[in-house]
Amino acid sequence: MAELTLSDALTESLKKFLKSNRKAELVNTYLFYIGEKHKIKPIAFPKGKIIFQSLASAISILEEDNKLWRETQIKVHFDRESVNEDTERVYICPFSGKVFGDNTHPNPQDAIYDWVAKCPENKERINGLPAKRFLVSEDKDVIRNYIKERKQAVTKTVFSSAVNGQLINSKKAVLEDFKNNYVKPLTMVEVQSQNRFQIEGAFLSFIQEQLDEQKITRFVETLSGNQDFIPYIEKWLASDEEE
Repeated sequence: MAELTLSDALTESLKKFLKSNRKAELVNTYLFYIGEKHKIKPIAFPKGKIIFQSLASAISILEEDNKLWRETQIKVHFDRESVNEDTERVYICPFSGKVFGDNTHPNPQDAIYDWVAKCPENKERINGLPAKRFLVSEDKDVIRNYIKERKQAVTKTVFSSAVNGQLINSKKAVLEDFKNNYVKPLTMVEVQSQNRFQIEGAFLSFIQEQLDEQKITRFVETLSGNQDFIPYIEKWLASDEEE
């Protein structure tokens, strides 16, 4: 059976892991090794109840499934009195571009609700009545668009987050919001020990392929060539005999 080769850096990482986790079982130690060897950085996406192999993998898969962002167009109607530099949230009519700021109207949500119901440019109907659909954004770049004074309303392409529904100025900003607020980094050990979330298909297949008895045996044989690992190996073997 071919012996694995451990780099000096990987050997040191394993030693540090075992010193910090003296009761670590063989499988957990092996999973740590796999994570370090393949430079895997799993992340959990709690809202979707799924674990991905990496942030890049999560973004790629969620984008392909249209579960990360959606492109939409809004009319920007410029009304300086409705939005200013202190505005933190805007309520936008997608039909006319009319906007209400959170600091320039006593009740902007009610105001936009009433506006879209009566907006002459609103041609959408639900059960014969005008659709009361509006957009909300806290994105500073979106808000800044409404502060600029222009003579005519313009149509602007923006992005809405499929995660929280917020309107955001650019796809890059949507991805940053997702990265900073909606994912949690995990270790390979945490991935294996949890049962709350589903593991993404390709990542699950990779883990199952690595948890092969022969591969684990080769891993132990490789460690046995270093005296620093002998106490841990003896403990693992004793544990197997007890079972």
